[in-house]
Amino acid sequence: MPELPEVEVVRSGLAPAVTGAIVTGVEVLDRRSLKRHDPAMGDFESRLAGARIAAAVRRGKFLWLPIEAAAPTRPATGAVGALGAHEPAGTALVAHLGMSGQVLLRTPDHPGDDAHARIRIHLEHPEHGELRVDFVDQRIFGSMAVDRLIATPDGAAAGYSAGVTGDWAGFVPSQVAHIARDPLDPAFDVRAFLAAFGRRSSGVKRALLDQGLVSGIGNIYADESLWAVRLHGEQPASSVSPRRARELLEAVRQVLQKALAEGGTSFDAQYVNVNGASGYFAHSLNAYGQEGRPCPRCGTTMVRAPFMNRSSHFCPRCQRVSAPRTRANVAG
Repeated sequence: MPELPEVEVVRSGLAPAVTGAIVTGVEVLDRRSLKRHDPAMGDFESRLAGARIAAAVRRGKFLWLPIEAAAPTRPATGAVGALGAHEPAGTALVAHLGMSGQVLLRTPDHPGDDAHARIRIHLEHPEHGELRVDFVDQRIFGSMAVDRLIATPDGAAAGYSAGVTGDWAGFVPSQVAHIARDPLDPAFDVRAFLAAFGRRSSGVKRALLDQGLVSGIGNIYADESLWAVRLHGEQPASSVSPRRARELLEAVRQVLQKALAEGGTSFDAQYVNVNGASGYFAHSLNAYGQEGRPCPRCGTTMVRAPFMNRSSHFCPRCQRVSAPRTRANVAG
C-alpha cells in the first residue's frame, strides 16, 4: 500500500491545485468508498458542495483537506466557555489510499470512463480555473470522508503541510488523531519515540510498522531502513541500544527522503502521482523485493521470509538476530 513518500508526493502535487478552490460539485460513483464517512456528519455531497479548501495536509499515510467555512480558533489561556482542547473545530475531507487508491487531478473535459473511479470532486480555482479531482480505487480498500477537526494536544501543526500556518494548522481529523507523528514531521518528538521504542519487547520491524508509535512507515521502507543499519527485523526493540536506535531512526529518515526525491515506489500502475506518473524509487531498493539477488553490501543471497501476512526481505549475513540484551546493560 502507499506509504509516507507516496502519500506526500500526492499531497505536494495536490496542494497548489486545490488550496483556495471552491467545490462546485461532487459525484459519488461508488458509495463503498464512503465507508469511513460518519452519517452523523451529514450528507457527504452536501457537506462539500460550496466549501472552500484551505490546504492539503498529511500525517503518515493519511491526507486531508481542511474545509473553510467558519475558521476554528484556539482559545486563549484560561478562557471560560471557549473551545476545549479536544472539542470539534471545523471539518476536513479525509482521504486514505488503502491498497490501491489514487487521487488524480483532471481537466473538466477528461474522459469519465475510468471503471475504477469512485468519487469525483469538481473545483473552481481562482488561478487555475476549473479542475476535477478523481478518487480512483481498484480494490476499494481506500476511502474518503468528511470528518470533524479536533485540536492537537501539543498545539503544534497537526501534520506536514509545507509551511501552511494559521487557524487550521493545529487541528487534526478525529479519525487521524490516534496516528502518531511521522519521522519527517517537524513536531516529531525524537526523545519520546526512542523511549517508547526501547520499551517494546516486539521485534524492531513490528515496532516500525506500529502507526501508534511512528507513522508512515510500511513494509518497503522498514525493510530498506533495517538493511541500511544491519538490523534484523526480529531483533527485540528493547535489546537495541539507544545509539543504534538513533541510527535506525536516521536511516528511516534518509530512506524516506530519498524515496520522496524519486517520486515514491511504483511496482505497477496502482501507485501514481496526481498526474498519473509513476515513481522510480524501485530502482534504488537494496532489500525489499531483492530475494535471490546478491546483497549490495556483502554479496550474500538476499532472502524473503513470511512476516505478519506479508514478507520481510533481508541479508542473512549482514542482518542477524543477536542475543537479546536490555538497554540498561548497554552503553548508549
